[in-house]
Amino acid sequence: MPLARTLATSPPPLADAPVVAVSGDTLAALINLAGRQRMLSQRIALQAVLASLGHEQALAAAREAVGLFADSHATLIHGKGRLPGAHFEEIRAAYFGPNGGDARIQEFIGLARRTLDALEASAAQGAGLMQALIAGATPILALLNQITQIYEAESRRCAAALQRRLGDLLGDITSVAKQARIVAVNAQVVAVRAGDAGREFTAVANVMTQVTAEMDELAQAAATLSTT
Repeated sequence: MPLARTLATSPPPLADAPVVAVSGDTLAALINLAGRQRMLSQRIALQAVLASLGHEQALAAAREAVGLFADSHATLIHGKGRLPGAHFEEIRAAYFGPNGGDARIQEFIGLARRTLDALEASAAQGAGLMQALIAGATPILALLNQITQIYEAESRRCAAALQRRLGDLLGDITSVAKQARIVAVNAQVVAVRAGDAGREFTAVANVMTQVTAEMDELAQAAATLSTT
């Protein structure tokens, strides 16, 4: 049973795995990879059809697309390099939950490979496998669309969370700058009252005033960046 073999080699559900914090660039790379899966799934079906019609190079092109598709899926599940794999709850649910995304994708990969093997060998079952592959291309595309949308939603959620954290940080900086400004003004007043004895203290107060001004400028610059 091909599906049973596929399920046996699939990784276990990752419900207890920790959520991994990733950068916006990493999420963008995952979105691009998930989007490429949609294109590859349709290329597999198209090249298989062309191969069945005797078009030269179509079989090799189909095998290459299957290889890329399988490798990209493995990266999305397990990670590779800076990409973390299925690293947050919603995407793990899409792959390993009731919808069985991982199993369905693995089944599609296996079906594509069996179809191409049958076409290359001119086997009798090639026509039936081809029909199954074509019939499976649309549902798998819908699944891949859902997965891409989940990555996109996670990217928006992370961006919103970052915006909130940045707003909180800016509020803290502004509050600290305000307190430092009050201290600097009071220090200047005390230094003036102290006369000659307060000259060194005046220099310190001036530095504090300059620092608070720089903090205000940084806060304003960060606020401008956060709204662009």
